Amino acid sequence: MRPATPGRPSADDLLVLLAVGRSGRFVTAADELGINHTTISRRIAALEHTLGGRVLTRVTGGWELTDLGREALAAAEAVESAVKSLAADADGNRVLEGVVRLSATDGFSAYIAAPAAAEVQRRHPKISVEIVAITRRASQQRSGLDLEIVVGEPQVHRATATHLADYCLGLYGSREYLYENGAPATIDDLSRYPLVYFIDSMLQVDDLDLASSFVPAMRESVTSTNVFVHVEATRASAGLGLLPCFMADRHADLVRVLADSVTVTLGYWLVARTETLRRPEVAAVVAAIRAVVADQRDILLGRRH
Repeated sequence: MRPATPGRPSADDLLVLLAVGRSGRFVTAADELGINHTTISRRIAALEHTLGGRVLTRVTGGWELTDLGREALAAAEAVESAVKSLAADADGNRVLEGVVRLSATDGFSAYIAAPAAAEVQRRHPKISVEIVAITRRASQQRSGLDLEIVVGEPQVHRATATHLADYCLGLYGSREYLYENGAPATIDDLSRYPLVYFIDSMLQVDDLDLASSFVPAMRESVTSTNVFVHVEATRASAGLGLLPCFMADRHADLVRVLADSVTVTLGYWLVARTETLRRPEVAAVVAAIRAVVADQRDILLGRRH
C-alpha cells in the first residue's frame, strides 16, 4: 500500500484508527482487520505524522480517542460507509455485515437479546451477534464489547448510557412448596422461609444487592450467580425465590406471594461508546433490542396478559 501523502491521510490508516477507536485495543483491532499488532502501531504512527498530532491517548486497559482522533474518526466512518455502499443486494439495498458482541444478564440474554439477535439475522444474514451472558457492573474499558446491558444506572466515562426498560422482581414459591409450608401473609412471616437468590459475597451489582434488603430475616437457601438456577431451585421447592417476574411468570407451577408488598423495580441500561453506536450493524441490533423490549414491556413489569 502506498504511504500517505503529506497532509492527506491514507484511507487504510483511517480504517485502522476506526477499528482501534471502536475497541479501545490494538490487539482487538488487529484481530478484526487480520493484521498484526506491529502493523496497527505503525499505521497509527503514520496517521499521527500526517495529521500533525496525537489521535489516541493511553488509558487504563486500552486507548481512547483524542479530539483530533474523533475528527479523524468521522472521516474514517465516511470511508467505511463508502466502501460498504458498494455491497448491495439485487434490489440495490445496502447489505449490512459484521460482528456485534454484547454482554447482558442471563435473563436479558435469553429473553430479550436472543430473539432480537434472531430478528437481526432474518433481516441481515451477514450480521453475526455474539451474546456474552454475565451479571456485573458496566465496564470502564469496553474492550472487545460493542454493547453492554446492565442493571441499574451506571456511572461510566467516555461512553453513552441509555435507559432501556424497567423490570420487576417478586417473591415466588412452587405450588408444592406453598402447599406443604403455607404462604406468608405478611412481610414479618418471611422470617420463617429460606430465600433463593444471588450469592451475596459474589454479587457485583448494587441494585441487585439492595433488592433483597426488605427481607433481612430470611435465611439463605440455594444461592447462585445465575438467575436460571434461582428459578429452577424455586420450582424444586428450595424456598421462596426473589425472581424476575418476566422469568417466573412463564412457569405455571410458580405462584407469586405478597405481590402487593414485595415488588422491586429495577432498570436495564444500555452502555456503548458513542462511535460504536454509529455503526449501522450495531444500530440494527440496538433497534431490534428496543423492539423486543417494547413488545414485552408489560411482561417485564409482571403484568400478565
